[in-house]
Amino acid sequence: MNSGAVLVVEDESLILLDIEHSLREAGFEVIAVYKGDNAIATFDRNPDRVAALLTDIRIGEGPTGWDVARHMRTVNPSLPVIYMSGDGAEDWPSLGVPNSLMITKPFVMPQIITGLANLLNSQAGLAAPG
Repeated sequence: MNSGAVLVVEDESLILLDIEHSLREAGFEVIAVYKGDNAIATFDRNPDRVAALLTDIRIGEGPTGWDVARHMRTVNPSLPVIYMSGDGAEDWPSLGVPNSLMITKPFVMPQIITGLANLLNSQAGLAAPG
């Protein structure tokens, strides 16, 4: 579907597995990690492999989803970002990176898939010669 992987960061294993499975079924390559430190380390090893970030906001000890997205955007300023949150959505305007999406929990997977597709298509449109 795209030329890179969706990096999914979620500290609840059942939710992470469900998201990973659903995205793979939708045709996405997925890298699934549990913590912010792991997400940053995975990204830093090969930033060109990551086409988009899908992250919970509260992901255990260490960096938050806000921190992970800001770090990745320093390397790739147009990286598509979707935040997932059960209770932090009100902080999105002040803490989220520009041109990102917030999807509140509970959600249905078509919301995530549609959001990713829209962000990736917008990024591809920006990069296309014109």
